[in-house]
Amino acid sequence: MYAILVWVFVSLSFPFVLFAETRIPLNFNEITLSFAPVVKRAAPAVVNIYAKRLVNQNRSPFQNDPFFRRFFQNRINPQQRVQNSLGSGVILSEDGYVVSNYHVVGNASDIRVVLNDRRQFTASVALADEKNDLAILILENAESMPFLALREDEAVEVGELVLAIGNPFGVGQTVTSGIISGLARSGTADGSGRGYYLQTDAAINPGNSGGALVDINGSLVGINTSILTRSGGSNGIGFAIPAAFVREFLRQAKSGVKKFEQPWLGVFGQAITPELAEALQLDGFDGMVISALHEKSPLMLAGLSKGDVVVSVDNFAVNGPAEMLFRLTVAGIGSKSKLSIVSGGQRRDLWVDDPPSNLKRLPKTSPLRDLIVRIINPAVQQEMGLGLSTRGIVVVEPGPIGSRLGFRSGDIIEEINGTRLISAEQIDELIGTSNRSGQFIISRDGQRLTIRYRT
Repeated sequence: MYAILVWVFVSLSFPFVLFAETRIPLNFNEITLSFAPVVKRAAPAVVNIYAKRLVNQNRSPFQNDPFFRRFFQNRINPQQRVQNSLGSGVILSEDGYVVSNYHVVGNASDIRVVLNDRRQFTASVALADEKNDLAILILENAESMPFLALREDEAVEVGELVLAIGNPFGVGQTVTSGIISGLARSGTADGSGRGYYLQTDAAINPGNSGGALVDINGSLVGINTSILTRSGGSNGIGFAIPAAFVREFLRQAKSGVKKFEQPWLGVFGQAITPELAEALQLDGFDGMVISALHEKSPLMLAGLSKGDVVVSVDNFAVNGPAEMLFRLTVAGIGSKSKLSIVSGGQRRDLWVDDPPSNLKRLPKTSPLRDLIVRIINPAVQQEMGLGLSTRGIVVVEPGPIGSRLGFRSGDIIEEINGTRLISAEQIDELIGTSNRSGQFIISRDGQRLTIRYRT
């Protein structure tokens, strides 16, 4: 019996060995047998990024001890040292726009990008956002660069085959395979990002940050950002920022903005639980019930109220404020979105204008031309650690005239000539009605200051 079984095994195996051949798959069905064609198409657009930044380092263990600092204060001043970081990036356009993570290139003084063919470029940061952990770089003197197309279809599904391409541990470009293992992960990844992620079991390790997550068509699905790990190595739970978000980030970078703009919603909500579904007489568990709305929330102005359930935005299900913010952000500032809601037991659709950014740049005709400010709202209060009673507008960039007057980024303009500010439009009006001179009352680092001007 044993001999017969062996003979059968050999008979089945021999033709396999005899007729096996190595070739590139020619169609979609054959591509499932090999990822080589996808890698050949995608790998040239994935780059290695080397960044240097200056950081302060204490020279003494007594630096932070208030007792010993009195005796050694002249000897323990911090010294600067160079900190190197290694990560990955993806070229998004022929003219050299590259996306990576903020934690790879943020605050870097020197950024070097190395392509798969060993060409090297110096890069500068066009737009960076620590909260969303994204950065757009521009390569100097770049032409006809290989690039990856962003996936057009946002309907990524659990179970899709994906490849993670990057430079883990600095060993060189590496490719790992896996699937999309989860969607709509919010605030679950390590790191500074608190956004909306795709989850994958494709191995992602240190150095993969900023690398590409591509589908079997070679389109960019997401930017690998972080892993969930206790050991520091990949445990099969990695997170990537979706391509739709990267697309909006790139659009804003190309428009020249210096701070990434997202709509302010002023909404608090929670996912539907079985208990809530029963209490609200819902058929399923999809959606987010609105638990509170700020009085100036654009969603309240659109007709939503406490207790309403938002089921979807632009036909994509939402289960919390982070998902809603993601959907309205990728729709684009100022566009319209369709919200499917359940209100009073009735399901209906309504169209709302995506909330505009609270960033405002004063025009060239303004006495403070190119001054960029933000209107203070609850989102700004939380972000900047301001009190709930703080009013006014925050200086984002002072511009040429504002710089000469003495404005700094982070200043809060409270009053102009005795009138409290509630909008950026008041600035030109109040300066224009003054008798050739006046004053600003500002708050800086907790102190109130006066800045005088003459027109």
